[in-house]
Amino acid sequence: MNQNESFYKKLFVLVLPLAFQNLMTALVSASDALMLGLLSQSSLSAVSLATQVQFVLNLFYLAVTIGATVLAAQYWGKGDAESVEKILAITLRVSIMISAVFFLLAVFVPGALMRIFTGERELVHLGIPYLRVAGWSYLFTGVSQVYLCIMKNSGRALRSTVYGSVAVVLNIILNAILIFGLFGFPKLGSVGAAAATLISRAVEFALVIAENRKKNVVRIRRKWLSRTDKGLKKDYYHYMLPVLANEILWGCGFTMFSVIMGHLGSDAVASNSIATVVKNIISCMCMGIGSGSGILVGNELGSGNLKMAREYGGRLCRIAIAAGMISGVVLLLCKPVIFSFAGSLSVNALEYLDVMLYICAYYLIGKSINSTVIAGIFCAGGDTKFGMLCDAVTMWVIIIPIGMVSAFVLKLPILWVYFLLNLDEFVKLPAVYRHYRKYNWVKDLTA
Repeated sequence: MNQNESFYKKLFVLVLPLAFQNLMTALVSASDALMLGLLSQSSLSAVSLATQVQFVLNLFYLAVTIGATVLAAQYWGKGDAESVEKILAITLRVSIMISAVFFLLAVFVPGALMRIFTGERELVHLGIPYLRVAGWSYLFTGVSQVYLCIMKNSGRALRSTVYGSVAVVLNIILNAILIFGLFGFPKLGSVGAAAATLISRAVEFALVIAENRKKNVVRIRRKWLSRTDKGLKKDYYHYMLPVLANEILWGCGFTMFSVIMGHLGSDAVASNSIATVVKNIISCMCMGIGSGSGILVGNELGSGNLKMAREYGGRLCRIAIAAGMISGVVLLLCKPVIFSFAGSLSVNALEYLDVMLYICAYYLIGKSINSTVIAGIFCAGGDTKFGMLCDAVTMWVIIIPIGMVSAFVLKLPILWVYFLLNLDEFVKLPAVYRHYRKYNWVKDLTA
């Protein structure tokens, strides 16, 4: 098998399962939006804002799992399974602690969380019971997401996808049953969506625990939970903390987008909710390439094949550009289908959504490139600080101030505000390209 065939085989084996898992996860949000939209626009808007808490929590999960991937991919490429198990234990301790904090906030002070995102009393009232039920799912997710991440980095990407997909399919089925009260179950509305999330996450957790009982796999071991490898712990925090700062800066900035849109009225919230769900579904292949690139490049770096890792990086960048363009075209082709499921929206909201989808199409190109380069290639070589600095400047110095001024000072039309808020991925591209060409990410971290 020549080098090209080897590259594309590895990419195929990694990216397709990861893209499929991203798709299945996005479909949960889509099913929430679709089913709650059939109930009322207010239910859709309230749950959309309430799930911003889960969005912020997912940023923490993303940071701790990227931190794990930075080291795990390289140590797995080197053939050191014991170090991967130690990394799993370190990551679990961090993830469980974070999950506990979000659980306490969602269950005991949900009203305070909802009022961060909107001042409309009806939306706050509808979002509180959703958070009180969904908050319990965070306790399961803190373990399962970390374990599924390590499965991807230790040759079990397909099995990880199967477990995650089972939970997603169950979530969608339970959404229909509990939201609408099918088969004799009570009609719970938005609370039903939260209950479906809780049950599906509990099932995912059970599958992970069953997987962990198997022999000859990387798994959770008590000895590593109670006894920490100080060198690996130091390395983990060294690479994870900049990613965490990056995700918080970017995520809180992205959440500010929802805050800004949330104060522009229910029509803006509803149309933004649909556009975000569609954007997440269509971008699944792009995100899969980004996740796969981190593992693929990391394996080569850990094996000492620095020249090959650099060559892989170039190929992945070109693939990311093509994937972003194709995703944008696919999104626009799906417009008739999207509008057929958005029938409950008001006339104004539908007009907003029409233009928002065009904006999302161009956004996907920049998103695909940056996901592959910043979150994939750079992190594979331990170059995690650049993303933090890049997003800090882009989000908090440029995009958010422009968005707030345009919305609340200049009082520009809603669609102009939305357009300006979606410029972030393109604003950072020149800096990303210059940094990529320095090749600071071509490093073996296991030495």
